[in-house]
Amino acid sequence: MAEQMDDEQDKEKQDARETLAHALVTLRKKAGKSLAQLAEDTGYERSYLNRLETGQRISKRPVMEDLDTYYETDGLLVRLWKAARDSVIGNRFKLFMQYEEGAVIMHKYMAAIPGLLQTEGYARAVLSSSPNHSDPDWLEEQLALRLSRQELLQRDQPPSLRVILDESTLRRPTADAKVWHAQLEHLLVSAEHPSVVIQVLPFTAGVHDLMGGSLSLLWQADGTGVAYLEGNKSGHLVEDAEEVSQYRLSYDRLRDAALSPSASLDYIRHIMEGIAS
Repeated sequence: MAEQMDDEQDKEKQDARETLAHALVTLRKKAGKSLAQLAEDTGYERSYLNRLETGQRISKRPVMEDLDTYYETDGLLVRLWKAARDSVIGNRFKLFMQYEEGAVIMHKYMAAIPGLLQTEGYARAVLSSSPNHSDPDWLEEQLALRLSRQELLQRDQPPSLRVILDESTLRRPTADAKVWHAQLEHLLVSAEHPSVVIQVLPFTAGVHDLMGGSLSLLWQADGTGVAYLEGNKSGHLVEDAEEVSQYRLSYDRLRDAALSPSASLDYIRHIMEGIAS
């Protein structure tokens, strides 16, 4: 049974990518364009466009938006891209993403910079640490998937997001100081948005029951909530209301122990000054 489910998931993944790839080829041929002409018209490299048309790579959303404009397809490619994107995400994380997309309130305790607040440079550095990083298609695909989630914060009515960053997160820079400086600056800019609050949990707060992982609490418009516990290589979704309430209490204790939002931003600025010096 498990093997059958895996086969079905692989087929679904392949079908969605093939549908997008086929649409790209069909639209180009209908427009009477060669790959070289399309590359010249759009500014994208021919080899890159070829990988999209053969389904070897999932692009970033702006690429599909550009091609929708070019072909005058009224968002068709973006819709197909979303289906292809979702198909490459594991079922467990896909369900979490569905809750995340529908959330009106998000509370997160993170032992790493959350994907919603990562710069492209920082995300690339993190993903490049994976054993699969030598596969450029895998890297670009995962990067596109991660950055696409940030669309949530760009909505007309974005969710209310509060992130508590463990101090260890801010003490583990990327090898490239410029990438790290840009990431910290992005946190400060993000915190200027009225829907985003960032706090830092200092080491001096001591031990707590969420050490060793990250927690996301997501509340939907109807008031229901879920919790998502994430480790280095695994994730666990909690939908039971009583369990979610317990994790909310754990989160509230961390929020009480964390630096205030203004003090947290000052702390981030202090770290940035150390990079600049």
